[in-house]
Amino acid sequence: MKTIVIGGSKGIGKAIADSLTEADHSVIRTSSSDLDTSNIQQVKDFVEKTVDTDVLVFNTGGPPAKDFFEIDELEWIHYFNQLFYSFVYILQHLKINDNGYIFLISSHTIKNPENKLVLSNSYRVASSSVLKTVSKLYAERNISCINIAPGPIKTGRLLGLVDDIDEFEKTLPMKRAGDPQEIGRFVKLIIENEIKYINGVTINFDGGLSNHLF
Repeated sequence: MKTIVIGGSKGIGKAIADSLTEADHSVIRTSSSDLDTSNIQQVKDFVEKTVDTDVLVFNTGGPPAKDFFEIDELEWIHYFNQLFYSFVYILQHLKINDNGYIFLISSHTIKNPENKLVLSNSYRVASSSVLKTVSKLYAERNISCINIAPGPIKTGRLLGLVDDIDEFEKTLPMKRAGDPQEIGRFVKLIIENEIKYINGVTINFDGGLSNHLF
C-alpha cells in the first residue's frame, strides 16, 4: 500500500512509518526539514507532486508549553497552519484511494486540556472536529478515519515537557510512559487486518490516564 506519514522522522511518526515499512508498505515519510506544515506553500507543493495515497498519517510536533497570555499573534498563526490548516488543505486536495485509511495523531489533551498547552489543545481539537465531520463522507468509499490521541509517550517531546521523567512515570497508572512502537504496531494491526468499521472515532492511547468515560 502507498502510505504517507507526515512527521515521520522521529517519535510516534517514525514508529508508525517503521512499522508500516516492515509490513511492505511503500512509505513516504516527511520531516519538518523537508515539509514544514506551518508553511502552507510547502504543503501545497507537496500535495501537488504527491497526488494520491492509500494511507495518510498526519502527525506534527507540538507547540511549546506557554501561559495563555504569553502567546503572541504570530504564534497563533504559526500553529494554526502547522496543526490545523495544513491538515485541512491536505484532506481537501490529496486523493485518498478507496478502501484506505486516514490517521490523525492528536493528543489526549483534546479531552483533558492542560493550561500550559493551550495552542496544542485548541488546534488539535479543531483538527479532530474536521476529521469527525468528514469521516462519513470518506466512509462512502470505505475509507476509515481514526483519531489517535496519545497520552504520555516516551518521545523527545515528553522529555522536553517534564523535569524528571523517572519521577513523572511514577505518577502514571501503569508507572511508565508509553512506547512509540506500541502506537506503530497498533496502526499496522488495524491496516493489516483490514479493520474498517472503526470510523470517526477518537482512541485514547494514554495507559488509563484519562478520567472521562467518552
